[in-house]
This record gives sequence, C-alpha cells and structure tokens, in this order.
Amino acid sequence: MASLDASPPINRWMKDTLVRDAFHKELTVLAARVPPAKTGSMLKAKAMKAAIIDLPKIKSVVPDPANPQGDRLLLLRVANEADLAPEAQDYLKAESAEFTTYKLELDYDYWGADDILHSILPEELCEGSPSGFAMTGHLAHMNLNADYLPYKHIIGQVVMDKNKKIKTVVNKLDSIHTTFRFFKMELIAGEPDYIVQHHESDCRFTFDFTEVYWNSRLHTEHDRLVTLFKPEDVVADVFAGVGPFAVPAAKKGCAVFANDLNPNSAKYLAQNVEDNKVASNVRVTCEDGRDYIKAVVLRSLDDPFPGYAGPRLSSRDQQRQRRRAAESGTTSQLPPDATAPSTPPRARISHFVMNLPDSAITFLDAFRGILAPSSLSGKDVSEVYDIMPMVHCHCFTRELDVDKAEADIRQRVEAQLGHTLGEETLFHLVRSVAPNKEMYCISFRLPHEVAFSTK
Repeated sequence: MASLDASPPINRWMKDTLVRDAFHKELTVLAARVPPAKTGSMLKAKAMKAAIIDLPKIKSVVPDPANPQGDRLLLLRVANEADLAPEAQDYLKAESAEFTTYKLELDYDYWGADDILHSILPEELCEGSPSGFAMTGHLAHMNLNADYLPYKHIIGQVVMDKNKKIKTVVNKLDSIHTTFRFFKMELIAGEPDYIVQHHESDCRFTFDFTEVYWNSRLHTEHDRLVTLFKPEDVVADVFAGVGPFAVPAAKKGCAVFANDLNPNSAKYLAQNVEDNKVASNVRVTCEDGRDYIKAVVLRSLDDPFPGYAGPRLSSRDQQRQRRRAAESGTTSQLPPDATAPSTPPRARISHFVMNLPDSAITFLDAFRGILAPSSLSGKDVSEVYDIMPMVHCHCFTRELDVDKAEADIRQRVEAQLGHTLGEETLFHLVRSVAPNKEMYCISFRLPHEVAFSTK
C-alpha cells in the first residue's frame, strides 16, 4: 500500500491486561462508483491491477452505502485521486466512473497475532515476537524467552484469540522432571484443562500434558520410523511414552511390546491402545528401560504374539465376507480376523525403538548378552535370531557438521555396546533443537557379537 497505513494503533502501554477495544482504526479510501455489470471487467483491466485495494479480509468491491441496490464501489489503494496512477485515472475516466470516498472500520479481529503483538511489545522486542507455538489438541504450548515473560498473559491471550481451536495456553518452564522427562509448565491463558485429545497418524491419543512427554514437532519422525516396519514385525518400544510409535505400528499390523517408566505414560498408553482398537497387538509394561531390554526377548519367546493374519478388515467388510462364506458353504472366504493365523507365532523381535534422546545411548550396554543362553533360561535362539534386530536410537549431539555429528554419535554408541557397528548403520537428522544442538536417530543392526556375548 503506497499511502494507506493499515497497521494497528500503537498500544505499548499494555502489559498485564489485553484491552481489545483499544484496537480500532478508521481508513478513508478512494472509491470508483461503477455499474454492477462492469465490476468484473474493471477488476481484470491491466490499468487497474496496481490501483485496486489489496488488504487482507477486505473486499475490493462493495455496495454503495448511498444506494445499496444500485451501483458498486470499487475500492482503490489510495486516499486521494491525485495519488492514483495516471493510467488508472485515464481508464476510470474513459469508463465514466465517478470518484467518492469510503470508510473502512478496522478492529481487533482484523489484525493477526503478529500485528497485535508488534503494537504492544517494546520496539526492541518486536523482532522475533513469540507468536509461534506447538499445538496439541486444544492446548498451545510456548517457550517464552525471559524478555517476554512480563507480557506472557497478553501473549497467551492473543494467541488464543487468533486461533479459535485453542482453549488453553501454557508456557514451558526450564525445569524438567529428572526421572520421567516431562516439562513443567505454567498456565498463561485460557482454561486449566491439560487432558488433551490429539490426532496423529490416523490415531487418537489422550493424555495429561502436564504429566507425560509429548512433542507434536516429532510427527514426521513418528511416521518415518513406522514406515520402516513390516506388518509382520515384532517391535520393542523401550521408551514408548503414550504410544506415538507403538499405536501406529500396531495399527499397521506389528506386534508391539510397549514400555515406559512413567506410570502416567503407561496409563495413557494403555488407554490409547484400547481407544485405537489395537489391544491384541500391544502389550504394555511400566519398567526401567535397562531391565526391560534384558527381559523382553525372553517374554517374546515364552509368550509370542500370534502370527500376522493379514490386513485388518473393517466390520462391514468382515460381515460381507461372512455372508458370502455362508452362501457358498465354505469358511475359506472368512476374513483374516475370523480365522486362525496361517503363519507361525511371532517370537523374534525385529526392531527396538529408543526414543529418549537425552540419555538413550547410555542404555545400550543393556544389549550385551541379551541373546546368550545364560540370559534366556538356557534357551538357544541362534535359529530364531538368524537376523539380528535393528536398533533405532534417538540422541542429541552438539556437532553441527554432518560428518562430525555422525562420528560423535557412532563413537558414543560403540563405547556403550563395547563393539564396532557394522555397515548396516544409518543416521537421520530429525530436527534442530537449539542453535547448537541437533537431534538424530541412529539405526543399526545389533552386532551378533554383542547380542550373544557371554561376558
């Protein structure tokens, strides 16, 4: 806009309370009065391209207040006729358009969150104003720097006002629960309702955001890892949380041993397993990760999951197939869910998932000897584990160069395993957590010498 200032009024006096009525602005713009039949062609005219008003949420053609059923007003992006480009003036004159003025009333609802905050915050804080947030269900969580804390309640209210699905806004505090790794937080706007329902990967997750760990920014990573699993695989999720890997994997057909040390995580994990109708594919435990790694192999051998029976059919499709089977007098057409699995029980764990980036690497020593007969009540599993499991371990590194980051992670992993990694080792950059902190996932085939070690 060359000469129209559509920014909100400056209200830097606000600090503790948001006064919405203080955001009001009246703009007088130049308008051309034209017959309704001509508005379409005038909007497309080359001479008018740079002359027509171009403000968000503002229509370029409006009824004439003096005659609502008659001519239309074509709103222009200037306040005075003298400011209009010569080619636009000539065009409108040739069309016998009559000039008039039109008043635009802008209020709090017109402007976005960034606009409102820029008019409230001190000028030195406007650059990088904290209107960004992560949304989980009805809850928005923010990470406010210390400079913005005096304005936290106004910031939270603006974020909630401009995002109608949000009912609760919290700010994460620096302190982290040292055992269960969830963030402490404070309410800065809205209702103190922390039990959320979040939809991801075609699954529904319910949990108390103040009691468990959840990061909506890891959605892509959840999907990426699950796509690596085959439906017939058995997955051991060591730090399962409320199920962002376990539930989608089970829905795919995988058998999943899902574990978390946090009792609240395990509680909501069990609920999410039930809510997503994958209880037959998931077994939930609440144990220390190191103990779990040492115990889960024997559990899978002693009480294996049933064999994979094929894609799960909807209730309607199952009824349709049963009807066809009854009509034909045979059970061969019954859906997989209604028949005994044709494949043997699933005793071999194919994947271990270790999504605890702050410390997962330190748990890798637990893999030493997990397949040795001494760890499995004397059982020889060399034939069952003819293929070693893949381990997917999330971790942090301070190295920003890719080669240095991979070297750093490899060295730490090999130190815990007590053995070098093989060629089947992959590194995936998940995301940048901070200016000097990267999150990676290292996926490697568990070395045979480590798994069968007797030392």
